[in-house]
Amino acid sequence: MAAFAEYYTNFLWAWLQNLWYFIRTFFYLFYKLLIEDAISYCLNLGAHVSTFDVWGWICLIIVSLCNIAFLFFVCYRLFQLVRRYIFFRAKEVDKDRLMEEVARLREQADQLVKEKSRIFALKFGQGGGMDANKLPENVGAVEGEEGEGAQPESRFTKLINLDEKYERNPNIVVMTDEDLLTLPQIVTRFTNFAASQLKLYYSEETIRLFLSGMGTAKVIILEGISGTGKTSLPYAFGKFFNNNTSIISVQPSWRDRAELIGYFNEFTKKFNETDFLACLYEKSLREDPTFIVLDEMNLARIEYYFADFLSIMEMPDVAEWKIDLIAAPADTDPKNVVYGKFLVPQNVWFIGTANNDDSTFTITDKVYDRAVTLELNNRAEYFDAPLTESYNCSFSYLDSLFERAHNDYQISEKTLALIKEFDNFIRDNFKVSFGNRIMKQLKLFVPVYMACGGTELGGVDFIIASKILRKFKALNLPFLTKELKELLKFMDEKFGEGSMPYCIDFIKELQKTA
Repeated sequence: MAAFAEYYTNFLWAWLQNLWYFIRTFFYLFYKLLIEDAISYCLNLGAHVSTFDVWGWICLIIVSLCNIAFLFFVCYRLFQLVRRYIFFRAKEVDKDRLMEEVARLREQADQLVKEKSRIFALKFGQGGGMDANKLPENVGAVEGEEGEGAQPESRFTKLINLDEKYERNPNIVVMTDEDLLTLPQIVTRFTNFAASQLKLYYSEETIRLFLSGMGTAKVIILEGISGTGKTSLPYAFGKFFNNNTSIISVQPSWRDRAELIGYFNEFTKKFNETDFLACLYEKSLREDPTFIVLDEMNLARIEYYFADFLSIMEMPDVAEWKIDLIAAPADTDPKNVVYGKFLVPQNVWFIGTANNDDSTFTITDKVYDRAVTLELNNRAEYFDAPLTESYNCSFSYLDSLFERAHNDYQISEKTLALIKEFDNFIRDNFKVSFGNRIMKQLKLFVPVYMACGGTELGGVDFIIASKILRKFKALNLPFLTKELKELLKFMDEKFGEGSMPYCIDFIKELQKTA
């Protein structure tokens, strides 16, 4: 035993001496590298520097800079490695903590489910004598269980609240004889109201075009530079008709209809109602003209998230303008959601504002063809307007004005013949033609524009510029300079010189681009 103790003591002493020698040598190497040898390097340099010529000094400077750069690079890389290790270690620690938190939450969720199962077991056991311990755990997953005599809860919380709100205070528009205005009177009254009450100034031509667009389509696109009143125009119309315009900010992440109108959550058994759906449903409970603004509508692809609305509005029968909300209907659904479908109300117009810049998507012809587009690039000048009150008007009365305009102001045969000649000219020279949809909108827009105080050629001019000439932007314009000159000449000869200002200005802008 004493011999083993002597051996082990000698072994341990030798091992510790070697360890101490290793540590001392390790630190001595750093001392020698950074201090002792550095001093000798400087002494050696001082001994030879007096013999250097100009080129020697240059080489010394270059080599010194290279050595310093190399040392800096090595030190920087070591610093990066250490920092990366520290960050990686911190992330791993955070990940471990997160996994522990997830495990804890899962354990709590399991406990809550078991507790819920016990409650249901007690409930069922009172009536049928079922043992709570023998009740399957998935009984706790049953949704929609209500107490005796309680009303089942609806899947549409916001919409049901709107039903209750308008049941207590229904929106009923009662018009007097003073409210029976004509379309030109509405144009004048709105411009005075916006100027006197809201300090917003619009020309009567802009309002005439906007009202004509309302009589033509349910989608109106307002384009133009920032600050020209794209959003304030429908806002002012909402105030004019004694209701608030709903403004929905389009998000770049919108990819489908679920972002716009929501979706049914299978887990909660609730319908995730968006602000847009709530606004649209509220419009169905009102009797006055209403507006929903899709602000910056081309931040996302319109033909993706708004596809359902673009499709149903092509149907000639407005009774078929239904949006599918939910597959299985229920008795607790809102009153205007019938068999899981919601009928888009006719008293609502969708107003889209758009800026054409690098941050937005290009609006496709599919959208342009189904909407009326107004460009607002200039603010109207200030004018002194008399104090004017808002307008008490029902949708049915405004719609009757549009219907009367369609019957009383129809495009003349002479103008239709000129439009046909124009169609043949651009088809032969630009391979662009009128479609049935555009002709239908032309026959709806021009009569309302005339009823609002405009001229027949003025309405035709606007539709051709906004619907047909807009398509020329996709053409190879540098090769069509001659055709554009001939088109200008054709417009002056056929329609009258200066009678088509919208078209002429648009063609001249195309010529500048070409």
